[in-house]
Amino acid sequence: MVALSNTAGLVLAAGSGQRFGGPKAPFVFEGERLVDRGVRILREAGLTNVFVVLGAWVGEVPQATVIENPDFTSGMASSLRTGLVFLSTREPQLERVVITLVDHIGLNTEAITEITGRQGDLIQSTYEGESGHPVVIGREHWAALINEVTGDMGAKNYLTRNNATRVELGKLATNTDLDHRPT
Repeated sequence: MVALSNTAGLVLAAGSGQRFGGPKAPFVFEGERLVDRGVRILREAGLTNVFVVLGAWVGEVPQATVIENPDFTSGMASSLRTGLVFLSTREPQLERVVITLVDHIGLNTEAITEITGRQGDLIQSTYEGESGHPVVIGREHWAALINEVTGDMGAKNYLTRNNATRVELGKLATNTDLDHRPT
């Protein structure tokens, strides 16, 4: 059994949402802001340490610690770096982090529970064999990722190169994200 007290949830939500027409974090989808939905799903899966990286839009996010990314315009990697630096320096008790994206509307509590319950320090979600989110990354990999990721490329190459355990979530959730504003 994996101790969730040593695992954090991290929602990457700093982007400006250029294709979307504005920041996604405060967008209300099915009666709930996307950022609140991401936090709720992580907390419902048993994670009590939940963090959100914000940038283009910054506001209060109940039941989460907000981390501001002043460099959000340089791409998603800056949000991953910002989150990992914060956790590395301010949260020494944490051993793993579950990372998801604010616009991942196909994600649910069951999928988070499935991936957080797995042993391991590098875990990649898959949907019908295709890589997706969330991912689980152990503390021993945070420094390498902080130094490696750039632009809009997240941890995908690092996870592949380091033989991350792949966990199929397609029977529990979908890899659907919200790239364009619903009409």
